[in-house]
Amino acid sequence: MHLAVIGLSHRTAPVEIRERLSIPEQTMEVSLQQLRADDQVLEASILSTCNRLEIYTLLRHPELGISAVGSFLSRHSGLGVAELEPHLFTFHHEEAVAHLLRVSAGLDSLVLGEGQILSQVKKMVRLGQEHRSVGPILNRLMNQAVSTGKRVRTETNLGTGAVSISSAAVELAQLKVGQARGLDQLVSLEDEQVAVVGAGRMARLLLQHLAAKGCRGVVLLNRTVQRAEQMAADFPALPVQCRPISDLDHCLSTCSLVFTSTAADEPIIDATRLGPLNRRSSLMLVDIGVPRNIASDVSGLAGVQRYDVDDLQEVVNRNQEARREMAQEAEAMLAEEARLFLEWWDGLEAVPVLNRLRRQLEDIRESELQKALSRMGPDLSSRERKVVEALSKGIINKILHNPVTQLRAPQSRPQRHANIRALSELFDLHEASDEV
Repeated sequence: MHLAVIGLSHRTAPVEIRERLSIPEQTMEVSLQQLRADDQVLEASILSTCNRLEIYTLLRHPELGISAVGSFLSRHSGLGVAELEPHLFTFHHEEAVAHLLRVSAGLDSLVLGEGQILSQVKKMVRLGQEHRSVGPILNRLMNQAVSTGKRVRTETNLGTGAVSISSAAVELAQLKVGQARGLDQLVSLEDEQVAVVGAGRMARLLLQHLAAKGCRGVVLLNRTVQRAEQMAADFPALPVQCRPISDLDHCLSTCSLVFTSTAADEPIIDATRLGPLNRRSSLMLVDIGVPRNIASDVSGLAGVQRYDVDDLQEVVNRNQEARREMAQEAEAMLAEEARLFLEWWDGLEAVPVLNRLRRQLEDIRESELQKALSRMGPDLSSRERKVVEALSKGIINKILHNPVTQLRAPQSRPQRHANIRALSELFDLHEASDEV
């Protein structure tokens, strides 16, 4: 068995590639079933966010399994394997474990230390369990990743004041509004007419940060107005007008700053829609949806500025340096947590040989017990027979105690392999195939 993660992220692929591989929750079960349909994939779990698509797997054979996952990604995205390969990364065993722990802790995020990724990893665990695509190995690894993410945020200051994709989007708007005024700094948004399209988790964070950055009011558009109203009720200090998505054209005509964060598969704003509108002289569109909500062709329209998640790097870099020392502290914790998982994983290598040893000793016990009982004759009572059988089982358990303890104890991999080989040779435990 072989652990591997195959995927791409904001570090390896632009948003136009990432959006092709995005897997929404409503199709997650089908995607997991397709992965597990290949006999090379023993366990699988998928992490799909605006900045990454990663598939964590337990494979029979590393090369064949990775090829199977690559074929799945190609079919899902409609991109050829040759087109995908430059953007994909693959980590094996120790590197795969370390990568997942870094992701869960927020150390691999665009915004260093972001908190939202931990809830996304929790969601990955839940979906993998619900759809029965994970077994004991990935289940253990992913749950340890969740507990590690919590530990990092509890025992370090990395999560203190950590910004999110949404807050970075608001800061980008502040920076661009300031630059339009000839200032290279973040400015208040109090003079902007602001709209937010969507009422999900990212939109909630947008409202939170807009309120903190001086915004005087927001138009919140959603397909379900009731859901928008429920969200708006959580921000009593921020005036929020809730409108149906059918009012989008009116908002694009009257607002100067529009944020989009919806689960739409196709752009909801493009040049065809914007062109005929009687708009204000300037319109800034900030798209944090993946797949993107705003088509790239709007950038060719006069007075329109368009930004997406890949443009957030400009403001992220301004905050990154202050968090690097905190990240180093967290890295030490991740190394410890990775070691604990790998020791547990290495201990599994001893299971087949220990199972064979137990079967061998049990066969001997049964054979010798029957011989002894037959010699003792029919006068032996049922109670006495049970005592003799319990005695034989106790002896076997005592014999097995030290080998089991030693082979499962923390030790270097070469030492463990040497001990397994020695036990196999001494008791002639070699078999063509094993059950784990």
